[in-house]
Amino acid sequence: MIDYPRHNKYGWRRWVPSWKLVTGLCLGFVGSLMAAATIAYAMVEVPDPQKAAKAQNNVYYWDDGTQMAATGGEINRQIVGIDQIPEAMQNAVISAENKTFWDDSGIDPKGISRALLNMAKGGQTQGGSTITQQYVKNAHLGDQSQTMSRKFKELFISIRVGTDVDKADIMAGYLNTSYYGRGAYGIQAAARTYYGKDAKKLSASECAFLASLLKGATYFDPAGSVDIDPKGATPEANTKRATERTNWILDEMVKDKHLAAAERAKLKFEMPKKPVKNAALSGQVGYLVALAKSYVINNTGEGIDEKKLAQGGYEIHTTFNKKKVDQLAAAVKKVQDKNIDPKKRPTLDTFVQFGGASVEPKTGKIVAIYGGEDATKHFTNNADQTGAQVGSTFKPFVLAAAMRDGVRDPEQGEEQGADTRTTIDPDKTVYNAQNKLTIKKYDGSVWKDEKGKEWRQPNDGDQSYKDITLREAMMHSANSPFVQLGMDVGIPKVRKAAMDAGLLESSLSEANVPAFSLGISDPSAIRMASSYGTFAANGEQRDPYSVSKIDQGGENRFTHEDAAKQPFTTQVASNVTDVLKSVVQEDEGTGNNARLPNRQVAGKTGTTDGNRSAWFVGYTPQLSTAIDMYRLDDNEKSGKPREFQKMFGTGGQKKIHGASFPSEIWQTYMSEALKDLPIQNFPKAEPLDADPYFGGGASASPKPTQSETEPAEDLPSSTPSITPSLTPSKSPKPSESCNPLEDWSCNVNGGGNNGGGDSGGTDNGGTDSGGTTGGVTASPSSSDTNGNGENGNGGIIGGPDN
Repeated sequence: MIDYPRHNKYGWRRWVPSWKLVTGLCLGFVGSLMAAATIAYAMVEVPDPQKAAKAQNNVYYWDDGTQMAATGGEINRQIVGIDQIPEAMQNAVISAENKTFWDDSGIDPKGISRALLNMAKGGQTQGGSTITQQYVKNAHLGDQSQTMSRKFKELFISIRVGTDVDKADIMAGYLNTSYYGRGAYGIQAAARTYYGKDAKKLSASECAFLASLLKGATYFDPAGSVDIDPKGATPEANTKRATERTNWILDEMVKDKHLAAAERAKLKFEMPKKPVKNAALSGQVGYLVALAKSYVINNTGEGIDEKKLAQGGYEIHTTFNKKKVDQLAAAVKKVQDKNIDPKKRPTLDTFVQFGGASVEPKTGKIVAIYGGEDATKHFTNNADQTGAQVGSTFKPFVLAAAMRDGVRDPEQGEEQGADTRTTIDPDKTVYNAQNKLTIKKYDGSVWKDEKGKEWRQPNDGDQSYKDITLREAMMHSANSPFVQLGMDVGIPKVRKAAMDAGLLESSLSEANVPAFSLGISDPSAIRMASSYGTFAANGEQRDPYSVSKIDQGGENRFTHEDAAKQPFTTQVASNVTDVLKSVVQEDEGTGNNARLPNRQVAGKTGTTDGNRSAWFVGYTPQLSTAIDMYRLDDNEKSGKPREFQKMFGTGGQKKIHGASFPSEIWQTYMSEALKDLPIQNFPKAEPLDADPYFGGGASASPKPTQSETEPAEDLPSSTPSITPSLTPSKSPKPSESCNPLEDWSCNVNGGGNNGGGDSGGTDNGGTDSGGTTGGVTASPSSSDTNGNGENGNGGIIGGPDN
């Protein structure tokens, strides 16, 4: 028998510490924490608003390392005492942010726990919940990192401030260190910036508005901040938000007995002044600085936001090449001075605008832009999204989608995979190019709008062609083949191809209608140049960028990293380029005006309905450039509807085409910009392994031929605009029986002036076939480069295309 050892009489208890030991350890741990907290409390310093007021320049550099501009160091701040701050301002922030300010300890334990928990999870941090905590955060400028140690440090500082500092001084410190947008730090600077008066003279309504800015000037400054949020921070949306929040704060002040109801009833939202211009950022420099600033804010995550950038101290190295910027500006000026004369043609040559952008296809670098005549006089950055539709320059994306995704089998369902689609070849694919072709769905049934009206697509100049290859259709910019091709491929696929090339989804029309394939969308010149650059790079796509690196205090804060994608095969990309070469290199191509001696050029002209915008986008292997032209009154004070105007007769020309002034500017600029670069050729078009295909009712037997009608250069299409105008058009109405704004079939029989309209339906009944280019407004405070210029000192506008 085995003799097993007997268990110890204490068993597992011998390993359990006694209660005395546990109690001692707990007391020791708590004591250590209290000692550490006491030491930390004693070591932290109370914030000094005067020290917080210090700031440095932001220095912007050209791509060769030479200085382009220094701005931001003249930070707009002046410390004022509590006696200079109206009670209405103090009460406004109390009612809006911290109703218990005068009585609380200065910290919000729940808010702190929530912030620490979020950080521990790797989520977004949150600001302090009390005015005291916000003051500490504002003044704690030495370390802007979002770390656990910093949060604990701010906690101890807040506890000490709440204990040792008088509440009135905390209030004054908070209002003196807060950021109000437009580069204004502190209530005095904000009062001067937004209302042109000292803080002590602010009205209750003005105080409530300035208090609303503390929630984030990006979304509450009526000037707008479309550089940060092009759709959500428009002047219109911001004005609405600012008005609503101002009124809410005033109502809260009444509830909190800080404002008499009778006085509140007399108050209304006081619109602030427009952003102040900064003469130091004149010419193109203001557009460049604002574009770089926009890129920094949008592309460095939580690293550098608008507020931190306004504090200065950053060395921002841009991709802009001074020589090319000057060459582009000179090319625009040459054409403008020679042809545009508002004194000679006041009703035709006023409000003419040019925009342009030049991008390296193999890197994505934005090497040059043309934002307008002068950043201190014209605030909208014309290189960014302005609302000008791109017209026929959109057709290459339709072609790319057709080659990549193929046309659908009419016997199958609407959603089809690659196995039922037919790949097309631009030289083997033939489409019906008849003028006013009845557009059909992919399955052969006639397409009709929601009112049951069919659409017959006119060609430019009402020209009719016999069956035509897609290469020839692109060369002549025939509309009907590409509209039908887009329907056969599927508009969602066309939209996806455009986005894959580099266009922003936010710039594309949401309408799945035939007209989508004819460029009713309004991408920026930057994005158009970049997207064509995808084809120039043989299918490799890179987002355009304007900042290569950012340093601060000798340390690198940001470096651009290449992130190339391959959305199109080399077969597809090389064939798109080969077709676009024909547009420029062939005598009958609409873009032959853009030829460069001894260099291969690929490109496309574009003109929109109503002749309200004209484009030329083209590229060589080394450089892709987009030029656009339009007429738009940017002067709010004129009181006129803010809409794109017709360009018939502008510059002394009957019509403005993409093949005229835009291509002339492009050719002049590219000739100079490429002068010192070696000649490079595009890769040869690779076989697509596609069988012949006949679409749009084209016959498989006859050889494609052109009609006897002489082709005009890319004239305005009569395709109705799908992008709604923000300002109703005041154009004369057509006959009551046919309104193209509601009935897309109006242009079937012409019906307008000049026997069916100018250029195949423009003027169809007098309303430009449904609203022309959509009249997207470009207000003096909308778009890239921050409706406020460099923190409000330039007033430049633009969009997200950086």
